[in-house]
This record gives sequence, structure tokens and C-alpha cells, in this order.
Amino acid sequence: MRRRLRLAAIALPLLLLAACAPPVVRMKGDAGLLDAQRAREQALAHADHWVLQGRLGVSNGRDGGSGSFSWTQDGERYEFVLRGPAISGTNFRLSGGPGGALLEGLEHGPLRGADAEALMRKALGWEVPLRDLRAWVLGLRADSGPAELEFGGNRLPSLLQQDGWVVDYREWDDARRPPLPTKVFAGKPPYKVKLSIESWQFR
Repeated sequence: MRRRLRLAAIALPLLLLAACAPPVVRMKGDAGLLDAQRAREQALAHADHWVLQGRLGVSNGRDGGSGSFSWTQDGERYEFVLRGPAISGTNFRLSGGPGGALLEGLEHGPLRGADAEALMRKALGWEVPLRDLRAWVLGLRADSGPAELEFGGNRLPSLLQQDGWVVDYREWDDARRPPLPTKVFAGKPPYKVKLSIESWQFR
């Protein structure tokens, strides 16, 4: 059970929206593509009221699983719920805000912590890039340091490398303005996260 709990923990970092671009970036491709990316980042910088739903697959190199999730962002408050085989049928709920974080669905009862990142480390022993993933899921560079971007034929990011992680953007909803990712694969050996986004609802 604890192994499955640890696998499920990969999903929970997708919280706490922050969309500030770092000052340093390396890129491959036309310099005009970077200008377009900066415009996307600026347009999404203050998007903090939305509901995201989809499917999530997780792996630690030995075991894996999948499930459905919903993620609600309401200003500085957030709620992330994960359901499915990845967690042996148990619903996990991570919620919180500036006052701290609450993780429910654990075998030994709920846990509270100062913030989501510290809580994951305490509860499950995982070191995960929470502050980066919250930007990467929107197709943005995090504000933690230098990043390297590659662009696809649609002139949107296809690969983002930052803090030792490789984020592969497989599909985009380019009918939106600005465009948003719909399939995001992130990996840093041995960990892998596969996110399929079924709906974005901004409020």
C-alpha cells in the first residue's frame, strides 16, 4: 500500500499556480518563437482561477499506475483530487493555501504541513519540483533558474529542460488563446509523469 501511496505522490505536485518566466533561457529555433512564448507567459501570468480535469499516469521505474484527477485553483487556494488504480481505489485530496496544506486519504489518517512541498516530503519521502511543475503544466518556464526550450512545427514548445527534468509537450489545444497543453510528459530518472488534460475551465 505504501508503495502505491508513493506512486500517487507524483501526481500531487501539480498545484499552486505560478507563471513567472525566468530571466535566462536557451533555445533552439527562430528567435521569434521565444518572443511568442514570452507573450504566452505574460498572458497567463495572473491566471489563478480555474478547474483542470484529466488522466494521470505515474511511474518510479519499477511500478506504475494511472487514475483520473481534478484540480481546482481559486486564487491562492487549491484542491487536487486523485482517483483510480494508481491509488488502489482510494481518493487522495491535497488542499491548502498560504496557511498550509492538508493531505487526506493516507492509510494512517490526514496530515498537515507548512506547504505542499514540505508535506509530500514528510508524508511520503519524495523530493519533487512543486514550484516548477505548477508552471510546466501550463507550458511555461518556471522562475527557478535557466531553462532550455525547443519548439515544434506549431511554433509552440515541444521540449522544456529545467532543473534536471525534461518536459515533453506531446499535444496542444492551439484553438485557445493563448494555447494550452493537453498532453504533458515529465521525466527525471527514475520518475515519470504522464498528464492527459481533458478540460480547462477558467473562471
